[in-house]
Amino acid sequence: MLLLSSVLLWSFSPLPPGYQVAVLKYRGGGDYYANPTSVPNLVKFVNKTLNMNIDTDVPYIDVGSPEITNYPWVHMTGHGNVVFNSSDISNLRSYLIGGGFLHISDNYGMDIFIRRELKKVFPELDLVELPFGHPIYHQTFSFPKGLPKIHEHDNKPPQGFGLFWKGRLIVFYDYECDLGDGWEDYDVHKDSEETRTKALRMGANILQYVLMGQDAK
Repeated sequence: MLLLSSVLLWSFSPLPPGYQVAVLKYRGGGDYYANPTSVPNLVKFVNKTLNMNIDTDVPYIDVGSPEITNYPWVHMTGHGNVVFNSSDISNLRSYLIGGGFLHISDNYGMDIFIRRELKKVFPELDLVELPFGHPIYHQTFSFPKGLPKIHEHDNKPPQGFGLFWKGRLIVFYDYECDLGDGWEDYDVHKDSEETRTKALRMGANILQYVLMGQDAK
């Protein structure tokens, strides 16, 4: 009887999280901490809708920390300056070449800075705009016109850019979109339910693409 109870207890105990994701901490004065509810909300959404098992604890990880390799997906946001030192550059390059993934969401005002710093990390690569047919837009949720427009910014069309290493997408950069703001608690920006849902679904696609393979649907 005791053995049976132990087996039943084990059978219905929740499985430990399969992955943990993080938010990138960087120098330069930009507010890397801008959207504190953003990624935790996305994690809750994908765990519920896609039956993922991502740890709901989302830490900040320094761009120069060797522990960045513990996180297969790292999110970066902010409004202003970004500066990577030589150690940061070497560490981030190794992380991305080794299988890591960086999602950057321009919270408005970081575009010129992040482009400059990415060029230091990968001088041989250029950001390219992803076509609307790219698999990242067609996972569980389909976005036939690419990124949804979440916040106005300069009222330009949203664009999704990528860096590719030997054919593998290692960086995805959403510009004039602001997915991260769309993932925040309702009270932060008071975005409509429709807007927040679009943002969360696109974020879910990104995580699914990275963690479950590009052909996962």
